[in-house]
Amino acid sequence: YFGLILAVASRYQKNLGIGTLVATMLPYSMIFFVGWTVLFYLWVFVLGMPVGPGAPTYYTP
Repeated sequence: YFGLILAVASRYQKNLGIGTLVATMLPYSMIFFVGWTVLFYLWVFVLGMPVGPGAPTYYTP
């Protein structure tokens, strides 16, 4: 998807380069990664719900 994002962004800003795009996307990518990691730990360790290939497809509390 990076090429698609670069093509759309360069349409609106002609002097846009890959470095500028990476610098713009990096904070959002980090926030996205940290957010999903927190949600995973809440899901697995706090709520104790099963995850993974061997996990059942139903949940009985």
